Amino acid sequence: MESPALAYLFSLQNRGIKLDLDRMRAALAELGQPQDSFASILVAGTNGKGSTSSALASILQRPGVRVGLFTSPHLVDYRERIRVDGRMISSVDLERRIASDREIWDRHGLTFFEVTVALGLVLFREAAVDVAVLEVGLGGRLDATNVVDPILSVVTPIGYDHMHLLG
Repeated sequence: MESPALAYLFSLQNRGIKLDLDRMRAALAELGQPQDSFASILVAGTNGKGSTSSALASILQRPGVRVGLFTSPHLVDYRERIRVDGRMISSVDLERRIASDREIWDRHGLTFFEVTVALGLVLFREAAVDVAVLEVGLGGRLDATNVVDPILSVVTPIGYDHMHLLG
């Protein structure tokens, strides 16, 4: 059975897609700019983002280096989207952050994906990751993941499947 915290999270899907970084930046400012706590790598494209992101995270993971991995969508468990050193975040940490931060997200009208990105960034900061690999969603330059200042951007093959959204 779905927890009340996850039910709240999935209810945010009703907010749709809003391609705009201003709300996300304002919310992250209130959360203490978690994205500035670690190096970031962005992986964009139409095909192969998930595989490329997972491979990069695996390559970077070695003793003394903590690696965060943000992917989307999940297959079975929402926590698959946010991993640290190859392990999904705990249900306890996820629910604690939802309870702690949801007022901020609601105040800024963040969408489901934006909240998911914000959760990942905050949980990566808490886990003291050294680097986070983030798979870009479908928003292009206005995608919520673009709040980070990446040390590396990777672009996998690009197709036309989101032209109606991106132009």
